[in-house]
Amino acid sequence: MLRGACVTGRSDMAGLPGLIIGNQRYSSWSLRPWLLLRQAGVAFQVERLVLDTEAFREGIHALSPSGKVPALHHNDVVVWDSLAICEYVSEVFLDGGGWPRDIAVRARARSAAAEMHSGFAALRTQLPMHVARTGTAHPWDPDAQADIDRIQTLWRALRAQAPSTGPFLCGEFGIVDAMFAPVAIRFRGYAVECRDEVADYVEALYALPAMGEWIDAGCREPERLPKYESR
Repeated sequence: MLRGACVTGRSDMAGLPGLIIGNQRYSSWSLRPWLLLRQAGVAFQVERLVLDTEAFREGIHALSPSGKVPALHHNDVVVWDSLAICEYVSEVFLDGGGWPRDIAVRARARSAAAEMHSGFAALRTQLPMHVARTGTAHPWDPDAQADIDRIQTLWRALRAQAPSTGPFLCGEFGIVDAMFAPVAIRFRGYAVECRDEVADYVEALYALPAMGEWIDAGCREPERLPKYESR
């Protein structure tokens, strides 16, 4: 049975969904569906498993078929991938509202989210998410810089084509923004240079109450994993 805090909000089906997450200090993949659920006001339960511990290794396979976080349990359905969880949440709780309604804008948003889901390995490896970092510079190689440049180019292109005046990539907050939220934390935490639309977008994500809630929780966590703290 899922344990942890019950987040209040809207639930459209009997039985609250339960989200299995890792450390809020480090787990970028866990942040993505958590942020979408929280920002959308969906009621859900949370179980946090501390990464790289014996308890995690012993418990995760009973909760996630992949042996990784996050995983979502809802009634008899188990979903075990960040983007798939976001898709499920959009379909079941948001009437498809996780994506833009316009088909062309939706196609761009899906493409960007998929690119984030499958790419940017150098950025992920060299600039791991760490919510407590406060703009401390850290060296990275040309491959990571290429990832940074591509992400910023992508953000600018999406903002230029956004159909509304909202501050997010396609105007209103959606799945594509949840997928890139950990990148904003990386950019700020590792003092990546951000200008104009990129800086504005990072600020918009940080202004989300749900984003602040996640970061505050991560900063309060007592666990420290050396592989993240040494960077």
